[in-house]
Amino acid sequence: MLKGMVDELCGTLARLIAYLCAMALLFILGVYLWDQLPDMHSEASARPEWTVATRTVPAFASRQYNLLYETKSYQILRHAEGGRKDVLRWRAGDGRPVAELEIYRQGAEFEPAALPRAAGKIQSKFGPVTLLRLADDACLGFFKTIEQPALRISGFVCQGQTVPAQGAAIACLLNRLSLISAGNDAKLAELFARAELKRAGCRTDWVSGSHKPALRGAI
Repeated sequence: MLKGMVDELCGTLARLIAYLCAMALLFILGVYLWDQLPDMHSEASARPEWTVATRTVPAFASRQYNLLYETKSYQILRHAEGGRKDVLRWRAGDGRPVAELEIYRQGAEFEPAALPRAAGKIQSKFGPVTLLRLADDACLGFFKTIEQPALRISGFVCQGQTVPAQGAAIACLLNRLSLISAGNDAKLAELFARAELKRAGCRTDWVSGSHKPALRGAI
């Protein structure tokens, strides 16, 4: 009887030790998974918010035969919260950027951006456009927001030796921007239809880089 009691006690003790080992193993596994949660969160947040839309049809066109460029590219970016960016870029033969134009149709992801120091305003078919001084003095930026539809037009021009010359190039860049596909956006189509009625000719004399280009004709 004593031997049986000892055997039963040893068996109970063995089962208790196995139970405690299993609990300890689950605890260690839980601690490990908990430590991994911040990394998993950071990896999810590090995913790019904007993705290149390779199968989306371009919505805009711009005939810039006055820019001294050799290559032109068109890229469309989409955001999961509804935003879309159409980006047109012009580059010289050596790869140097000549101009860039971005049309940003805002979605729920939109957040106002801090702007560089202003360098004046110019007139375009979309109304007044703010000029921006960039870190690279060789280029002049621009920025235009439109409330209806929620739209932002921005970019830069690196052609021209003075601010008035570059400003004239920017005005020409915007005046030659046209809509080729509005999709189901009736407000966008109306915006470009109204803007086209205000389109002015592009001045041909801004290339000279004079301080105040004279009005020697338009293209």
